[in-house]
Amino acid sequence: MTPRADRDAPVSPEIVRLVDEALAARHGARTWDGPGDPVGGLVGTILSQNTTGVNSREAFRRLREALPTWDDVANAPVKEVEQAIQTGGLARQKAPRIIEVLRQIREDQGRLSLALLNDMPVADAMRYLTSFRGVGPKTAGCVLMFDLGLHVFPVDTHVHRISRRLGWVPDKASAEKAQDLLEALIPGEAKYQLHINMVSHGRALCRPRIPGCDDCPIADFCHYPDVGH
Repeated sequence: MTPRADRDAPVSPEIVRLVDEALAARHGARTWDGPGDPVGGLVGTILSQNTTGVNSREAFRRLREALPTWDDVANAPVKEVEQAIQTGGLARQKAPRIIEVLRQIREDQGRLSLALLNDMPVADAMRYLTSFRGVGPKTAGCVLMFDLGLHVFPVDTHVHRISRRLGWVPDKASAEKAQDLLEALIPGEAKYQLHINMVSHGRALCRPRIPGCDDCPIADFCHYPDVGH
């Protein structure tokens, strides 16, 4: 690989392609699994905030077990939802947020469905989802990418860290600003695979502390020693 020595130089499409290929060679090729339930995706992503994947998936499973339909969840007392999702952490904050979002969707659409997103331009779909309290660009992006297969690029903590170390976004860019910049930088067809593999890479090697730089397949493109975190 050819390193991009100048951190301030524009990131070329070729660099993005090479990083995508290197991460796919290490972590695997990724293809979209097909349409999902965007309402369930939205609830699941809210549950995933500030916790581990294992904990959020268990919270989601227990919620569906206790309250099998989304109308059941929307109609339930907050305490019942809170009890069901305790394993996911921050249940007191997430339970009323989930109920509020579900009730708002039902009020807007006349039923608990996000089918309207299929007919919206991406920007409009992002605006609609982020209009809900507690739903930011990352959460909205995950729903649009995973459940609808749209070409968006959610920025979680791993993607944020790696993109700054690579110099793809300014070191002081917020996650929301980074998402805007990376949406424009990364080709649509590469977004799904690159997002998933950057998350995998952040968990496996490009950790916040003591990253595995000696075994990193994209080390030649990285500015980590300059960034320092």
